[in-house]
Amino acid sequence: MKLKAIILCMGVVGCLIFTGCGKSTSFSRNSHLALNDSNYFETRGLNFFVFSNLYDATFDDSKISAVEIIHHGIRTATNGDVRMNPTPGQWNKLPKFVERMPDKEHNRIDVILEYPEYNFEYKLTGEARDGGFYLSVNVDKPLPEALHGIAGLNMEFMPPVFFGHSYIIDGKHGLFPTSPADFMTTINGEVEPTPMATGKLIDIAPDEPLKHITIRTTDDNNLSLFDGRNKQQNGNFVVRTLLPAGKTGKIAEWFITAETQSDWVRKPVVSYSQVGYHPTQKKVAVVELDKNDKPLSTVSLYKVCSDGSLSKALSGTPKTWGMYTRYNYLQFDFSSVTEPGIYMLEYGDQRTAPFPIATDVFQKAWFPTLDVFFPVQMDHMFVREAYRVWHGAAHLDDALQAPVNRIHWDGWRQGPTTGNKYKPLEHIPGLNVGGWFDAGDFDIQTGSQHAVVQAFALLWESFGVNRDETTINQKTRYTEIHVPDGKPDVLQQIEHGVLQLVAQVNAIGYAIPGINESHLYQYRHLGDAVNKTDNLVYNPRLDSLQTDGRTSGTPDDRWAFTNRTPHMNYGTAISLAAASRALKDYNPELSKEALRVARFIWDDEHNRQANPEEQTYSGRFSNPEFMKSIECRAAFELWRSTDYEGYKTRMNELLPTLLEQFNRNASVIAQMIPFMDNAFKKQVRPLVEAYAGELAEVDKENPYGVRISTAGWAGNRNIVQACITNYLLHRSYPELINPEYIYRGLNYLYGCHPCHNLSFVSGVGAQPKKVAYGSNRADFSFIPGGVVPGIRILKPDFPENREDYPFLWSENEYVIDLAASYIYLVNAVNSLLK
Repeated sequence: MKLKAIILCMGVVGCLIFTGCGKSTSFSRNSHLALNDSNYFETRGLNFFVFSNLYDATFDDSKISAVEIIHHGIRTATNGDVRMNPTPGQWNKLPKFVERMPDKEHNRIDVILEYPEYNFEYKLTGEARDGGFYLSVNVDKPLPEALHGIAGLNMEFMPPVFFGHSYIIDGKHGLFPTSPADFMTTINGEVEPTPMATGKLIDIAPDEPLKHITIRTTDDNNLSLFDGRNKQQNGNFVVRTLLPAGKTGKIAEWFITAETQSDWVRKPVVSYSQVGYHPTQKKVAVVELDKNDKPLSTVSLYKVCSDGSLSKALSGTPKTWGMYTRYNYLQFDFSSVTEPGIYMLEYGDQRTAPFPIATDVFQKAWFPTLDVFFPVQMDHMFVREAYRVWHGAAHLDDALQAPVNRIHWDGWRQGPTTGNKYKPLEHIPGLNVGGWFDAGDFDIQTGSQHAVVQAFALLWESFGVNRDETTINQKTRYTEIHVPDGKPDVLQQIEHGVLQLVAQVNAIGYAIPGINESHLYQYRHLGDAVNKTDNLVYNPRLDSLQTDGRTSGTPDDRWAFTNRTPHMNYGTAISLAAASRALKDYNPELSKEALRVARFIWDDEHNRQANPEEQTYSGRFSNPEFMKSIECRAAFELWRSTDYEGYKTRMNELLPTLLEQFNRNASVIAQMIPFMDNAFKKQVRPLVEAYAGELAEVDKENPYGVRISTAGWAGNRNIVQACITNYLLHRSYPELINPEYIYRGLNYLYGCHPCHNLSFVSGVGAQPKKVAYGSNRADFSFIPGGVVPGIRILKPDFPENREDYPFLWSENEYVIDLAASYIYLVNAVNSLLK
């Protein structure tokens, strides 16, 4: 009764009036949460998700699960659950999800979870009542002895949201630091941070009503506040209660209230292309509105004059599109404006950044990606940019054969055999050449290398891109950005990828999945990649840290994962056959070697019996239809490079399978069409007509006219690939595929998307991504030209792309295959608009 009285009192006194600039704003802690039809708790300005999203099955903790708080439109807290560490990292233990049980009648959600290794099952309950949110842990059996002082109820708060704000715990106050500075201690053999403060009641950001959250224990347990960044750069602020020993039933409970603005409405987002528009393009801005917002009747377009004044170029009533996810959308078409100049859009009190309308808007849009991003991603090279060294020549000790029966933390695995002549942890010579770091980490994923080599080879053959702004010297392992060397950069990048692919096959006998770090502490490395190893080949005959000048006793070398699969082999054959044509004049010797290896792979795959284990390692790529499509693609590329009719014969035998699943294989078929006869083109035409009809249906899915992914990785890659496919089909069937379905992809990347209107290409556009998940993410910085994955739809309805926090890889991690495809798409659009 005492607690209820306190809560009711909080609801009364928590209603405050803040006055500023002549306006009154009402805030309240009595939130009246209710479980809505989407099965999350909702009130004006506040949502609680309870396992609407599960922990990631492949990459563990991706900070998008358990109990989460969306406060005035921003996800401020996540991972409210029982954890074994005060400030868990990505690879710390996670519970296994068992069952989720929403109960709308009683305004609660129960979730059953377990830690099987401890024989520990518990029920996590979220319940809305008394003007707030109760979060409790319930057990039928006492906490296992092994978890005494270890298991606790945690909730993590995103640091950038609270920088510059305060906290108060039982009257003790402090500021949330921009840099961690706490004491460390050892718990259960692991170094952990000590609490910033401890008590029964914590107020988080009481100085800012829009962010103010209060957590109170309803029992004898204490709350502790930790700074997880003491342990890892991607750590969060954590509120934690240790679970008590020897008790059953409800063993821990918090009462959470969040101050809310009673009439809160999220500010409109006016989304458009930050890069601008070609005069002949269709130009549609999208206005994203809170569902409680009343649409305005006017959107205006202003031209910026040379004297600084604004001239109204167009004004009109936006078209209502409707609801998508949780927002309402309007569209404003200003295609009629074609006069070159600088423009700004205005909706209510929202005015956009300036953007151009000009015939050359896309001419330079891909330069940073080729000039900077790809050089920075080059493995085994020293990379300099003016006064800056991005990284030294790393991993010159590549690579050791991965140990057998090993499951790697990054989703890689080695089977019961090595599959080749090398023994586990034996050095495989020749792998320390070429290749790109796959993403924001420092591994070489062969599938990504395939995608880049193929994209660049197609880029060269389609458009003859001969830009030269980079010095690349393979003999000296030296790359310098913004220093031309008289050689086309695209060909030099193709060369770099081919060197790695050829090296794999020559050293091992077939293409391998790739090369990754041998120790988790290396994998988590941030900064200069040259510091990940000593660059000396591991010698087991030497003591640790001992060296003979060429080798060392330090086992820091990366591992080569060598499971053999047909799809990986064919992918390498496709890449090398295509690259051999591009390199024919630039590097004739490597061109011949690439073609020789491609032909060797083809012959080897057709003259051997695949091991049954290979299907296990292939996963989804073991699908017979997929295998036929990739073999057909290999036959096509080899036929083009050799004119050997045997390849063409096999290609023709496989084509019916590709045509049966046209949508899945549309990109491959589109590349084949220009090299086939008219009969084939006529055969494909009705399939393209049906495909074009499906493109029109995308307009009904969302107001942006592209297919936005709802999977665990945001969908920019799929959007770009779909636009490239549309371009390739448009070349052969211009009357069927509207160029608008090509341009939309760039508009989306450049800012016409949900959540915010930033360009997803760092360094490109007036307001591009300046915080992203690259190798320099701990600096809250970016790599020019990198392309992030984009909008992550947190189920059921919350689109997110954090611009204040780089560590959410599923939204902000650069990857090389998307970047290479992006370069191709921009050049394709340029070719259409000339």
